[in-house]
Amino acid sequence: MLVIRPRWTVYIIAYVMNELRKPTSKRMRFEVFKRDNFECQYCGAKPPKVPLEIDHIVPVSKNGKTTKDNLITACFDCNRGKSNIELEIVPPPLVETMERKRIAQEQYLKYKKILKKEQKIIQDEINEVEFVYSNYFGYYFTDKFKVTVKKFIKELGLEEVILSIEKACSKIHFDKNDAKKYFCGICWNKIKGGGF
Repeated sequence: MLVIRPRWTVYIIAYVMNELRKPTSKRMRFEVFKRDNFECQYCGAKPPKVPLEIDHIVPVSKNGKTTKDNLITACFDCNRGKSNIELEIVPPPLVETMERKRIAQEQYLKYKKILKKEQKIIQDEINEVEFVYSNYFGYYFTDKFKVTVKKFIKELGLEEVILSIEKACSKIHFDKNDAKKYFCGICWNKIKGGGF
């Protein structure tokens, strides 16, 4: 049996559906993807294997609104499979996801702090070697040469490098460049196991 509705009824239904289903802005879509770690919250799939979409937890057809709290990241297949079925449980709870992200952020900040401390120690050790050199010649290392000294310290330890620079500077105290070359020769020889 064919049901014919008056034309104004169709317009009202279309208007109500448009009001409920406001288009999701690109910014909101990106924020939801970011919150959900750019993965389908139903099956865990990620791009480029699958295209991601935004899904309404409470479907628009059941008065669900287009708000961040009612949106979730879904792959194409999961979104089509779910259709307009209302979820009993939101997978995984956003509170758990946010807690995992908070812990990860905290660990990252601690790691950065440790790295910064380590870099300061390395810089202080390079400065100690440079201090010996500058006492002999009144000059300082270039940034490029500091990278070489850093490698020597890493390979030989600070004490060995300081002994090497003292030996090079005391033996060749009349030419700063020759002293640096001699210092490098001593260090490379020790690294290769030849002693000096």
